[in-house]
Amino acid sequence: MASQKPDFKDPSLIKTQAYVNGKWVDAKSGKTFAVTDPSTDAEIAQVAEFDGADTAEAIEHAKVAFAEFKKTTGRERANMLLKWLKLCQESAEDLAKIISWENGKSLAEAKGEVAYGLSFFQWFAEEAPRHYGDVIPSGIKGNRVFTMKQPVGVVGLITPWNFPLAMFTRKVGAAVAAGCTTVLKPGGETPLTALAIAELGHRAGIPAGVFNVVTTLANTPEVGKEITTNPTIRKISFTGSTGVGRLLMSQAASTIKKCSFELGGNAPFIVFDDADLEKAVPAAITCKFRGTGQTCVCANRIYVQEGIHDAFVSKLTEAISKIKLGPGLADGTTHGPLIHGRAVDKVEELLKDATDKGGKVVTGGQRRKDIGPNFFDPTLVTGCTPDMKFNQDEIFGPVAPVYKFKTEGEVIALANSAEVGLAGYFFSENVGRIWRVSEALEVGMVGANTGLISDSALPFGGVKQSGLGREGSKYGLEDYTVIKAVTLGGLGL
Repeated sequence: MASQKPDFKDPSLIKTQAYVNGKWVDAKSGKTFAVTDPSTDAEIAQVAEFDGADTAEAIEHAKVAFAEFKKTTGRERANMLLKWLKLCQESAEDLAKIISWENGKSLAEAKGEVAYGLSFFQWFAEEAPRHYGDVIPSGIKGNRVFTMKQPVGVVGLITPWNFPLAMFTRKVGAAVAAGCTTVLKPGGETPLTALAIAELGHRAGIPAGVFNVVTTLANTPEVGKEITTNPTIRKISFTGSTGVGRLLMSQAASTIKKCSFELGGNAPFIVFDDADLEKAVPAAITCKFRGTGQTCVCANRIYVQEGIHDAFVSKLTEAISKIKLGPGLADGTTHGPLIHGRAVDKVEELLKDATDKGGKVVTGGQRRKDIGPNFFDPTLVTGCTPDMKFNQDEIFGPVAPVYKFKTEGEVIALANSAEVGLAGYFFSENVGRIWRVSEALEVGMVGANTGLISDSALPFGGVKQSGLGREGSKYGLEDYTVIKAVTLGGLGL
């Protein structure tokens, strides 16, 4: 099945070489890997397959660039980000088409990702000139203490395929604003978006060596290890699964790197009896099926109080019926395919486990090979119980498991039973309950009466085994800086 190639305004944004030190380069081995369209599995490009040695060279270039880049002012870096932002906004339509082509999400969703992802360039451009130190009263007479915030150094960034643009712009925006240089390894399934942003950064005059993109698929473990163990890298920022995060964290420990990890989620979505279903149902559709269920903050466990359960299920079933599956670039498509066949296999496995244990498929439940190799029906399962794999495994697919509960205390215990804690959502019209549940949920981010929390102003991150650190927001620069304290003595004060 052939891939539907987009009609680009600027075809030169499609790059297949890695971007190192301001130049487009092949892997020294000459090897490449295939990027495919998830809607058809057809090849759309061959991209440079970097290895550890190629990556080490990119890191060295970032080191050389850091020596000068760290001396730039916050205002200079802000202007760089704003120029980069302007060029990206002018190419927003093409960027959305690239995302949809290599990731599979609908063009409408891809456009939303572009707007969201680019908002981090604007946010951190505004933060860069205002990253202040402090003057601290000394406990020793005649002394004064002040602090300055300095860039941590060369930063290694490793991002996944589910948000090919936004996952790295919120890292790169913060790093550049802080004065760091970067080496990015984007998801091997979706490298074209990062390479297009690199091209626009090149046109914007981002200094050579400040933003480097190393591409790989087969050599991902080797390249990842080079990034996490190379002593030149002073910080790692990774978004991906908890299992891979554990591995990268152990590797980074060898050189005591600063780490920020945004790892797996298992988000509870709670609907109390006093919820407004006109708000809760559309929010559940957005929260569960955004990206065809392939986001780390998707609703993974939907808990509905018994008094409102049947009405909620009925309305949710009706809303699911309006979803239109199809290739991301096709007119009318609301939801695209899963990223590859392995993802579909996992969804089928989890669904079989649920039905074997008494779950009832209300709608969906089928692989849709009639549309393409990686499509799966939006699915609603009721009668779910804590012993199902859904309860601990991140689904990463278009399956909505519904659990019935009786009391607030019971559902809080169920929601907090997961070993991870990234996001959580709930719907209630009771002000007291909103405060209680917000404080009780063991997650890093709460959506109260909303199913969409993504915002550059939000401190994005989790607790427990969902990771360390925060991205975006006024806190977003902290992980890319170190605090230096200076004591002035002998002042005669």
